[in-house]
Amino acid sequence: MKRLLIAAAAASTLALAACETATPYQPLGASQTSGGYSEMRIEPDRWRVSFSGNSVTSRERVETFLLYRAAELSLAQGFDWFSMVDRSTDRNTRLYADPIGPGFGPGFGYGAGFGGWGGYWGPSWRYYNRGAWGPWGGWGAGWGGNVDIRQVTRFEANAEVVMGRGAKPAGDRRAFDAHAVIENLNGRIVRPPNA
Repeated sequence: MKRLLIAAAAASTLALAACETATPYQPLGASQTSGGYSEMRIEPDRWRVSFSGNSVTSRERVETFLLYRAAELSLAQGFDWFSMVDRSTDRNTRLYADPIGPGFGPGFGYGAGFGGWGGYWGPSWRYYNRGAWGPWGGWGAGWGGNVDIRQVTRFEANAEVVMGRGAKPAGDRRAFDAHAVIENLNGRIVRPPNA
């Protein structure tokens, strides 16, 4: 049992270590680090641009990378400026409860009952099976050990971008000079180590 707990703790540590690096500026799906940018052409001068980060990527970083990608894409398409006509940042928060330590519990129901999972208390529904061991199931309650509760938040920024040539429209607060955005944000862009 002790070896099983040590193996589970090691696996959890390795899983968390893989997620400790914030999403770099990369295409979506380019590496094992989750997140990245994506785009879709809607019209010749209109695009939908997105950037999603993993659980350790800040909202500011996600929004900065979205802005940078819109500027980079504008220049690549031969435009000088872009306007974000529709922009949003979504926040996805989930709670995870991981049991820590052993636990057991009685089962209730027809036949031999099996209890809930160890490491926390909570009811759990069990399955009826009429196999070689006979019917078993019902519902069980488990208790014991500790619970590691984590809150995981991920951000995704999306924008519909209209691009143009020449000087950006005067008075349009949503319009950006693509050259200036690249120049000013370039020092804040973190690329993957192998890029």
